[in-house]
Amino acid sequence: MIITRTPLRISFFGGGTDLPDYYLKHGGEVLSTTIDKYLFITCRHMPPFWDYKNRFVYGSNTELCSEIDEIDHPSIRETIRYINPGYGIDLHYNTDIPARSGIGSSSSFTVGLLNALYGLQGKMVSKEELAKKAIHIEQRCIKEAVGSQDQTAAAYGGLNHIIFRTNGEIEVHPVTVTQERADCLNSHLCLVFTGFQRYAKNIEKGKIERIGQNIERLDRMKGYVRQAIEILNSNTDICEFGGLLNDTWKEKKRLSEAVSDERVDTLYELGMENGAIGGKLLGAGGGGFMLFFVPPEKKPGLVKALEGYVNVPFLFDNTGSQVIYYKPEV
Repeated sequence: MIITRTPLRISFFGGGTDLPDYYLKHGGEVLSTTIDKYLFITCRHMPPFWDYKNRFVYGSNTELCSEIDEIDHPSIRETIRYINPGYGIDLHYNTDIPARSGIGSSSSFTVGLLNALYGLQGKMVSKEELAKKAIHIEQRCIKEAVGSQDQTAAAYGGLNHIIFRTNGEIEVHPVTVTQERADCLNSHLCLVFTGFQRYAKNIEKGKIERIGQNIERLDRMKGYVRQAIEILNSNTDICEFGGLLNDTWKEKKRLSEAVSDERVDTLYELGMENGAIGGKLLGAGGGGFMLFFVPPEKKPGLVKALEGYVNVPFLFDNTGSQVIYYKPEV
């Protein structure tokens, strides 16, 4: 049996420039961090006592099947097809945060599943390999309309400057800031669940179709990445980071009409009226989690004003996907 723990992520700047349709021509950059909210996958060889070969339990769903093509869950189906373990799998999935909420759970699932299936075979794979294989499975095998930042963040963990080269190479540079500065940034962040979820692929398809119209906007969003890193690496007032989040949210909303709606705009305006300096809807948009940047002394007032929403306290995580339990099959 093996259990993997894979972190979820918050993307601050550069989202959208990690789409291959953009970065293979223009290069992309992202500033993101993983947080102490996790996705857990438990795997073992399926005992040979039933008339089905595989069992997959996730959310309220249970799949019992014998053939790969019978598997409904896209990531489970294509990851097992890719690994081709040669034996039945008993898989159980749990998470701290609901799916389809903008913090990279789909890609964390693929990364964590890869880590578990390789570990079940007694193999250890590098962070780079986990990221590349997860990207391949999602973009090439499942043919999802997704970028390349979530898989990379989940595999590596930490506060990172991720660069996407036009030749397809991906570079991960840890952002070197003092613990005091990192804690200062963390203390200014407030994560709020909007209460409604969405399918990112539907929104991302629209963004991809409009990339040609949004080149200049995506270029500006990419530029915010290095500006944000300069703020973190200086003695500049950390609140400038919040102002930059407000700027990138304004740009992000214009990438597609599906990114925001009246409910999202109302929530954002309520946050700004109650102490927030900036913020953004995480992920593709359309729902999920809103991240606010708010001075610590004003955070209680913001949380009170948003008492109809779920506030999720969090800390930064530096581990990436990990095997937290392993017992070889006898």
